[in-house]
Amino acid sequence: MTSRHLTIVDYGMGNLWSVRNALMFLGCEVEICSNPNRIEEASCLILPGVGSFRRAMERLRAADLDQAILNSVRTRSSKILGICLGMHLLGTTGSEDGSTKGLGLIDATVDGFVLPENRQHKIPHTGFNVVHSTESSRLFSALPRQADFYFVHSYRMLADGLPGEAGICHHGESFMATYEEGNVFAAQFHPEKSQTNGLLLLKSFLES
Repeated sequence: MTSRHLTIVDYGMGNLWSVRNALMFLGCEVEICSNPNRIEEASCLILPGVGSFRRAMERLRAADLDQAILNSVRTRSSKILGICLGMHLLGTTGSEDGSTKGLGLIDATVDGFVLPENRQHKIPHTGFNVVHSTESSRLFSALPRQADFYFVHSYRMLADGLPGEAGICHHGESFMATYEEGNVFAAQFHPEKSQTNGLLLLKSFLES
């Protein structure tokens, strides 16, 4: 089902306008919203984010946006795409600035990179890198199984034992770069900054 009206969740920590511009380029009607009632009623949500897991969850809870997102996705079966920190917030727990409970839409924890001692790979992981996806990925339906995207992050979601489709990237260690199960989608990278590949991935999300 194609989504042409999207709601970007505004909790004060995200690249809202870059995401909005990319979606508008694809012909979408985009609302940037911090009203929990409207977010709960939305049919398609984007949860962006840049910064601390703990601070982000505190802001979502303080504005009652956490429950609004959960009601929209779990009760109304609305689609959601978490981007970068937004992907982390969909998880169960994040370790940044102390252990913090997430939204729990993806049964996975978020922790910092564990890199080899030679430190050939810098943290934060910044720049374009290749994501290896599966044949059945809906997010990669218009992309080759290996495509590059733009990353900026120091933490990543641990993928062990998840039932959905995961795309994998490598930066000193392998980590989960995309995830999709049912109406829940996530991308560790920034599709809005990933040129043509990012636009194709967003288009596939809209049409999934």
